[in-house]
This record gives sequence, structure tokens and C-alpha cells, in this order.
Amino acid sequence: MEPELQQIREQQKDSWNKFSPGWKKWDDLIMDFLKPIGDKMIELINPKENENVLDVASGTGEPGISIAAKIGNGKIIFTDLSNGMLEIAKENASKAGIPNFETQVCDVSELPFDDNSFDIVSCRLGFMFFPDMQMAAKELVRVLKPGGRFTTSVWCGPEKNFWVTAVGGTINKNMGLTPPPEGAPGMFRCAKPGFLADIFKEAGLKNVSETEVAGAVNCGTAETYWDMMTEIAAPFVAALSNADDAMRAKIKQEVYELINEKYPDGNVSIPSSAFVIYGEK
Repeated sequence: MEPELQQIREQQKDSWNKFSPGWKKWDDLIMDFLKPIGDKMIELINPKENENVLDVASGTGEPGISIAAKIGNGKIIFTDLSNGMLEIAKENASKAGIPNFETQVCDVSELPFDDNSFDIVSCRLGFMFFPDMQMAAKELVRVLKPGGRFTTSVWCGPEKNFWVTAVGGTINKNMGLTPPPEGAPGMFRCAKPGFLADIFKEAGLKNVSETEVAGAVNCGTAETYWDMMTEIAAPFVAALSNADDAMRAKIKQEVYELINEKYPDGNVSIPSSAFVIYGEK
């Protein structure tokens, strides 16, 4: 991997380890939010008894834990760059009574597994952050058995994900941040319809499909929304750390006003949309 991409990887590892306590704190709310995406992924791959599964960018454990419950005496390996996130996944899997798993810290572009090792490979909402997406796709296809099933998911565009733009747009409006270079790792990097599906076709998958899945962040209040987003989202925390107290207070007030204006009944349930991609080797 090129030095520039290695640097991005190390920054991401540090960031995910730093923010893993926030993800643990908000895990129930976030997993409820992301469940429709995971459910669609599981429906498409249709896990079966005794299959071997690789779950990449596992985070706090889902949808890998739900997949593990369906493979009986099969085995699942959770992988992630962040040891902190995998510790939470391990804890959540143990709580769920899942015995057939192991965890491994590794990079998606350099997977420590043999060719044709897994019946299923899954990766929920990780791809848009991988430094080299083509290299990652080739690696995931490499370790998938012939006839094996693959699924991943990425966010649709900002116009369908107000849960991101409510904070992000307010920060940018007030602080005039320089947008990241086109194609740089980020939330909406894979938002163009067909973009990621094409990458996997080029990597050798067939019968590739793309399905849009709607969801909602059920925060309840603007305060809960603000607290969650400023404890799990590294780019927002980084931006706010460069603002003085007055600017931070202004941004917070404007986000509250934006949310309360959109949800005047006090029931903050913010819609989201993601693409789920499926393919076979």
C-alpha cells in the first residue's frame, strides 16, 4: 500500500480506537438505527448451517452476531482495524450467547486468510472509508469461495441522510471548512448509484445487485441527537475542537433549532437511506 494510504489507515485506526467508548455508549440506539440495513444484507446472503463467514469492518458486532446465530456449527470471524471496536463486538457476541466466533485486528487490503476460505463475506457500512476501495474489493473476492456470497452497504447521498447533514451542514456553514478532495474516504464517497456495484463487478463478482434500504435514527430529542453525533462522529468532533466556546454554542443552538423545526412534535426520528450491494463469486 502506498505511504499516503498507509497514513490514512493509521489515522483511521487511531480515530476508531479513540471513539470506541462513544460507540459502546450509544450502541443500542445505533444498532436499532442500522438494523434494516443488516436485515437486508442477511436476507440476501441467506446464511446456512455450518458455513464459514468473514465479517469485515465489524465495529461493535452487527450484523455479524445475527449472522452467527444462523450458521449453527459454522464459524464467523469479526475483523476491524480497531481493537477497541472489536472488544465491544466480543462483549456483545458473548452477551448474545454466540460461541462460534473469533476476532482479528487486520486491514481489509491485507487480509491474513487463504484464497477461497469463506462461504460468505459481509461488510456493513465500511467501504466508503477504505483507503483503496479497488484493492479492498479484490481482497474480499480473493478470500471468498467459488459460489460464495458477498454483501456490503454504503450510504446514499446527503439529500437522503439528514441525520448527517443536520450537524455537518451547520458546522460547514459556520466554519467554512474546506471540503475533502473528491474521492477521499468519507460518508458519501460511494453514494452514486451503481458506483460500488461496478467496483465489485470489476473485481470478479457476478449476479451483482443494488437495493436501496430506508431507515431512521430514533433519537427522541434534539439533545439526544446532538450528544450522540458529537460523541461518535470523528469529523464533527475534530471540527468543533477547532471552534471557540462561542462558536460551539452557536452551532449547537442552530442544530437544535433545525431539528426542532423539522420535528415540532418533539419525536425526533430522522430518516436515512443506504445501498445494499450483493454478489456471487
